[in-house]
Amino acid sequence: MSLIDPADTPERQNEKLAKIAESLMRRVEHQTAESGAAYAQFERAALLEQRVRERTSDLEHTLDLLHESNARLAQATEDAEAARRNLADAIGTLSEGFALFDPSDVMVMCNARFCQDFRDTATDLSPGLPFEGYVRQISRSRALALAGHQSPEAWVVERMRRHHDRHVMFNVELTGQRWLQVSEHRTGNNGTVVVQTDVTDIVQMERLERERLKDSQARMIRATLDHLNQGVAIFDSAGRLVGWNAKVSTLLAISARLFRIGSRFETLLSRLSADFTFTGSSSRASLAQWATCCGAGGPIRFEVRRSSGQTLDVFGQGMPDGGFVISVTDVTQEREAAQRLAEMNEALESRVMERTLELEDALAAAERANASKTRFVAAASHDLLQPLSAAKLFMDSLHSRLASPGDRDVLAKAESALSSAESLIEALLDISKLDSERLHFDIRPVALREILGPLRDEMEVLAARKGLDLRIVDSSLIVETDPAYLRRVIQNLISNAVRYTGEGRVLVGVRRKGLGARIEVHDTGPGIAEEDQSAIFEEFRRLDARASRNDGLGLGLAIVERACARLGHPIGLISAPGRGSCFMVTVPVAGVGTAPDGRRSSGLAGPVRLGQAGIVVLLVENDPSLRRALTLLMESWGASVIEAEDAEGAFALLDDLALVPDAAVLDQQIGTGATGLELACTLRDRWGPVPAAIVTADRSDNVRRRCGDLGLPRLLKPIDRSALGAFLREVAGG
Repeated sequence: MSLIDPADTPERQNEKLAKIAESLMRRVEHQTAESGAAYAQFERAALLEQRVRERTSDLEHTLDLLHESNARLAQATEDAEAARRNLADAIGTLSEGFALFDPSDVMVMCNARFCQDFRDTATDLSPGLPFEGYVRQISRSRALALAGHQSPEAWVVERMRRHHDRHVMFNVELTGQRWLQVSEHRTGNNGTVVVQTDVTDIVQMERLERERLKDSQARMIRATLDHLNQGVAIFDSAGRLVGWNAKVSTLLAISARLFRIGSRFETLLSRLSADFTFTGSSSRASLAQWATCCGAGGPIRFEVRRSSGQTLDVFGQGMPDGGFVISVTDVTQEREAAQRLAEMNEALESRVMERTLELEDALAAAERANASKTRFVAAASHDLLQPLSAAKLFMDSLHSRLASPGDRDVLAKAESALSSAESLIEALLDISKLDSERLHFDIRPVALREILGPLRDEMEVLAARKGLDLRIVDSSLIVETDPAYLRRVIQNLISNAVRYTGEGRVLVGVRRKGLGARIEVHDTGPGIAEEDQSAIFEEFRRLDARASRNDGLGLGLAIVERACARLGHPIGLISAPGRGSCFMVTVPVAGVGTAPDGRRSSGLAGPVRLGQAGIVVLLVENDPSLRRALTLLMESWGASVIEAEDAEGAFALLDDLALVPDAAVLDQQIGTGATGLELACTLRDRWGPVPAAIVTADRSDNVRRRCGDLGLPRLLKPIDRSALGAFLREVAGG
């Protein structure tokens, strides 16, 4: 393109060139002044162009995504529409009516079977219908069978109340003996699904089955009533008879023609014979009043009697439906048996009272006889000892006048006989005193050396005559006892040891044993067999049959046992044939303890302590001698002893006395096939935990283990009196 037109004149061309040159000069000048601002605008334009290209690229990407999302949305819409069509097709094939309501209780969809029984009023069942509107349309339908005088509005209120529950299922009765089951369930978004199912066949089958069951139950009830030994009559809330059996007519002597469905209770009561007499506070009026209230005041029970002697027990009870039932039982035989038992009881009580009085008289007579015997023995002993003493003095005076050795020998034997008689009388006097209830002891602290010292001087002479070594070890202990009786006990034990020891020695010593002092008398005599260790404490019992009267009268150990029992000093024995014997007496040490009342206590059983507790002890022992010895010992402690030879006799005694023992002392080998352990278990089974101790000579582990398993103390023969006393004190409470 040329800036100058060639057709112009030269002048015109020069003029144009001059103007062009001028313009160019001005433009150059202007560009030189604004070159910095122009460059900045150029950079900004370039940056904006870059941003525009980026935004355009982002917009194109966004448009691509939008197109893709629109395509997916269209596909999802198409899938949802397909699913909706499939759901509609599926619910359309259901045999039940189906409807779906959204969380705002607006219908979303339903199938053709929904409310098909209510088409006369439910004409607008389409999406958008409120739930309450659907309910109101149904309430006006002629197909709905309303109960009683219920109005459609009341039905709507009840139906809407059920709609508020999360899960609802109920039956709706339709006209024409048809039923519809309606169930509602909440969906995850709090919508509601309503399902209507025709259950007419099921309800009719249930009603038929219920009727059959009622008929079967009625037959069973009728058979049961007919087989009862009682008379039964059932009345409804209006007092009308609805059920009965033939027995009630027979017992009440009312004609069976009056017992029919609908008979009034008052009518039946009025037909009750006049010879029926009501007992106690009951009467015909009170029974009629109770029936009028249908038993609301609670059950009623009374007896009526006829002039013939028949007694009837009448019981009335209200029922949940407002009716009541009356039962009548013939109790004539029971009342007659009770009367006979009462008469027999009175007769037995009279006999028991007579026997008790007889026993009390016999006991009083025995006590008087025993007291008389004691007084007689004491008086006779005193009267006999005086002439014996005089005879001995006369013989002493004859001794110097007789010159013949033969006469002197006869005189010596006579003196010996008199000495034996004197010893026998003194022993009888001691036993009589120990058996007396009036005996009192002088219990006080006494030093053992005061007793042992004089005995040493006295008994050493007797031991020396037999060539025995008698040794009495001194003791510094002070004990609480009656010094006179303790001296007699130790003297008898030492004398007995010297008498029956042929050779060797006799040792007397004292051992400290807990809270007591145990006085021991050891000898090297022949020893005593285990089966004889209880018998030696009996009166006039000597194991050596060859011994003469001068060698002892058999009363020494009996006196020892009685004295120790009354003093509360346990006595023990350890012996074996050929190995000598050891007799032991345990005496409480003085000052070792103080009782709560301020008296000193040794921790051992004092004399006659168990009597304060009044315990009753059952003793079962087949050995008469041992049984007698144990009875005497425990009775001396104040216990009441019921003794028996075997288990059968023990239970017979306890049943006769109607008594439960406080404790039992049982021999392991009773001798009748049973054992003491078995008897202890039987006692526990009958009367509970009766404390029992097993007496046995069996030292085997089997008996020890069985006693331990049953928690029963084992008393080994010869019986340790301290162990027996501890057992009884524990039973008596200390």
